[in-house]
Amino acid sequence: MIDVIIAGGGPTGMMLAGELRLHGVRVVLLERDEEPTKVVRALGLHARSIEVLDQRGLVDRFLELGTKHPLAGFFAGIERPAPERLDTKYPHVLGLPQPKIERLLTEHALAAGAEIRRGCAVTGLSQDEDGVTVELADGTSLRASYLVGCDGGRSTVRKLAGIDFPGEPSRVETLLGEMEIGIPWEEAMPLMLEVRKTHKRFGIGPYGDGGYRVIVPAEGVNEDRTVMPTLDDFKQRLIAVAGTDFGVHSPRWMSRFGDATRQAERYRSGRVFLAGDAAHIHPPTGGQGLNLGLQDAFNLGWKLAAAVNGWAPSDLLDTYEGERHPVAEEVLNNTRAQIELMKVEPGPQSVRRVFTELMRFEEVNRYLVEKIIAVAIRYDFGSSDDLVGRRIGDLALKRGGLYEQMHAGRGILLDQTGRLSTCDRADRVDHVVDVSEELDVPAVLVRPDGHVAWAGDDQQSLETALARWFG
Repeated sequence: MIDVIIAGGGPTGMMLAGELRLHGVRVVLLERDEEPTKVVRALGLHARSIEVLDQRGLVDRFLELGTKHPLAGFFAGIERPAPERLDTKYPHVLGLPQPKIERLLTEHALAAGAEIRRGCAVTGLSQDEDGVTVELADGTSLRASYLVGCDGGRSTVRKLAGIDFPGEPSRVETLLGEMEIGIPWEEAMPLMLEVRKTHKRFGIGPYGDGGYRVIVPAEGVNEDRTVMPTLDDFKQRLIAVAGTDFGVHSPRWMSRFGDATRQAERYRSGRVFLAGDAAHIHPPTGGQGLNLGLQDAFNLGWKLAAAVNGWAPSDLLDTYEGERHPVAEEVLNNTRAQIELMKVEPGPQSVRRVFTELMRFEEVNRYLVEKIIAVAIRYDFGSSDDLVGRRIGDLALKRGGLYEQMHAGRGILLDQTGRLSTCDRADRVDHVVDVSEELDVPAVLVRPDGHVAWAGDDQQSLETALARWFG
């Protein structure tokens, strides 16, 4: 029998497939579409997602294809330079279009041994104590121990599992597309920059091969979300907002998105889980959506593999929702706030001016930027030690960086004393005896997702943490 079925072949699903295969889990990924999408909704990766890739030895290929951009203007488009000395080796945004991110993750999943089936739409599911049966559009069915819905904001899996998706509907809508323009970029750019002084949801920029990425506020909210905009829609809105349509023509793709914020009531229903947009949708302000999904997969993967391989503590799978639901809730909150700050009415503009002043304070700027790039997340493990629950940086060791030790997806006991033990868990926790000038505690136990589960030098308390997280 299949161990895990993943519904949805976007970045979240592919990331999860790769994570599961690290632990020998048999994975079948079902994607409804025959071909990968060419629509570019996300444009890059933030620091925490780059760290995640580094922890699995994947980052070099992404860095090779991407472009580093400064961390400025990512909170509601307020132009403030990034804070100095951010707690990450990646204090920038890695510009990389979503199709390329998806392609690289697909290549990794395939190389790791995942089975990917395109043109397979899920139409039904049922579950019992032993597994999940998934029905497909072609009339066939598959059986697995677990099912994970990574199938987007209109998730079929979520609906079939009976999980509510409460929240707020869209109140504003934005048109997004890739097309050519009819005037030289040297003429278009000054006008675009002038309009963006007040309209932060507007923008035009070169996108390669003669194409331009065009984003412009729609006139209203289209009730039928499946209806794509036309070129005339773009022209009319460009004229209304900028006074010219820039001679746009030859569209390569066109889309629309709203500012709805919704979050799944539960991330788990028995043997069915949700991740990525299937679990939460929000405005794309700050470029957080794709990153949030990748980090969902990074949190869930090792836990699901532990359950499949028979050593997961009884409540380990429940910690996925307990840890990731609050994180997404915070993202929904900050993206909605940013949308308000980007409105052109006098009230929101007054609040925006106040925020602009506040962000001149280093502490405020740092707080908001770290929220966007997700390096300040701390899961609540019930410990008074501030280090416990936080993600760990790439500490410099005598034998290299800590992240180099995490490529296999196991836990790490980084022991500067040489006196501690993983207690016969060598198959799931690597005991690394080494020292780092960047670590001011004797030892740390790091989960496979890079979060600190324990810190100290007491073997008895270490054994309690090992049992909690590693069975």
